[in-house]
Amino acid sequence: MTTPPYQPGYPQGVSDKSKVVAGILGIVLGSLGVGRFYMGHTKIGVLQLVVTLVTCGVGALWGFIDGILILVNGGVDGQGRPLRD
Repeated sequence: MTTPPYQPGYPQGVSDKSKVVAGILGIVLGSLGVGRFYMGHTKIGVLQLVVTLVTCGVGALWGFIDGILILVNGGVDGQGRPLRD
């Protein structure tokens, strides 16, 4: 695994993705997995989308709760770096 290049304006080791944006996307469009796609977790995003389609929309609750948890607890991006505030 390679080390990501240094990002000016952010401490090294912190994601360039925002916790607030990921949480809001998860709450509003969580049924489509958009919050997880934004964070770089494509497999979980696809899984959220499939669960929502298979359960005829009931699975959208997963994305909604996921968005709230991201806002409260934070999370990590696809490369394992913590999301910035």
